Amino acid sequence: MKTHPLKRIVKHQKSNDPVGIYSVCSANPFVIKAALRRGAQTKTPVLIEATSNQVNQYGGYTGMKPEDFKKFVFDIAKEENFPVENIILGGDHLGPLTWASLNEEEAMKEASRLIELYVLAGYTKIHIDTSMRLNDDDVNEALSTEVIAKRGALLAEVAEKAYQELLKSNPDATAPVYIVGSEVPIPGGATAESGTTEMQVTRVEDFKATYDAFKKAFEDKNLHAAWENVVAIVVQPGVEEKDAGCTEYDRNKARDLMNAIKDYDDVVFEGHSTDYQTKQHLRELIEDGVGVLKVGPGLTFAAREALYALAFSEKEQYQDTDVKQSNFIKVLDDEMLKNPKNWQKHYTGSPREIAIKRKYSFSDRSRYYMPTESVTEATEILLNNFKDGVPLNLLSQFLPIQYTKVRDGLIKNNPEDLIIDRIVNTIDEYLQATNQDKLWI
Repeated sequence: MKTHPLKRIVKHQKSNDPVGIYSVCSANPFVIKAALRRGAQTKTPVLIEATSNQVNQYGGYTGMKPEDFKKFVFDIAKEENFPVENIILGGDHLGPLTWASLNEEEAMKEASRLIELYVLAGYTKIHIDTSMRLNDDDVNEALSTEVIAKRGALLAEVAEKAYQELLKSNPDATAPVYIVGSEVPIPGGATAESGTTEMQVTRVEDFKATYDAFKKAFEDKNLHAAWENVVAIVVQPGVEEKDAGCTEYDRNKARDLMNAIKDYDDVVFEGHSTDYQTKQHLRELIEDGVGVLKVGPGLTFAAREALYALAFSEKEQYQDTDVKQSNFIKVLDDEMLKNPKNWQKHYTGSPREIAIKRKYSFSDRSRYYMPTESVTEATEILLNNFKDGVPLNLLSQFLPIQYTKVRDGLIKNNPEDLIIDRIVNTIDEYLQATNQDKLWI
């Protein structure tokens, strides 16, 4: 049985070799295509994760179940000639999150089915997240690490049984590895209320207590083999995106936490919300002991930037003509206004400030509206209007980096390639930090 690439990251890190991997936390087809295309060009494996809200047994907000999302990714891989053996599929925030309004018994039953379907579909990076309070938990007491760990071990047991079932039909299936921890940033990004306090780095004693609690909970269920496949603990290294910036990684503030991981030979840290960190800070995170850099909004934001750039070009090129325009920017904003549930709790301020955030916030809540029918139709019109390429003067104005690449013959002047290359600008910052080419099979 081959060694899971994430276990190889642990070996690299413990040998003082700063190797990690970035995790694509997105179901956006432009983002998936960009990651796989760049992976093929650089011979680097691609880790793609779906969250329990995006993809679950009921379809999630993407309408896809785990097997559907796998097919979606693999179909794009085939288009991009990317070898599927170098795709690592992951499930992010797998647990009772979506069913937190239910009592423990019912919520954990749903979470168990969720985990089971992910493992049976061949996802091998399983982030077990049981950090949320359920309906019958005491609202006057904080959820204890022991309760979180006990629920996590229950889900790991389900995953191990599902893997044994998978081996019957696929004897070469790779065993799943697990990511655990209770210091989990809010899935989808902080709300306005949760983002009002200064970002706190996980305390060393909290990290150690989490490790010990999960280890005991796994051992109490006789899950010794599963514990050997726990490769990372989620911590907060002090990073988070904001509407117009991010909390920058400060290795001085995180020094005690990062030193603590050196005492553990079997795990690394997983860092969520690393979007918009500088190349240097991404590199420092890897050097300091973070093996997995999660990024989502930073990639869809780049895709949205490129679509806006094409929309601005479209307006300049076709105003006062008979050509049907996409009105992409307005269509997207109208869709957000029509159904505000995915951004309303995240954006506050005056009407003008909120309008700016809907369009340009780094948290990129607009990503939830890209798959809607009206936005999809507008996207198709926009791409079709530039099927023969964007005039170079407009391309230089609105996508100057891509303009230079087109002139140098590095990319084609077609709208999809321009969008993908804008996303690649962000991907390359992660590739420079992770050295993940060492994980290529």
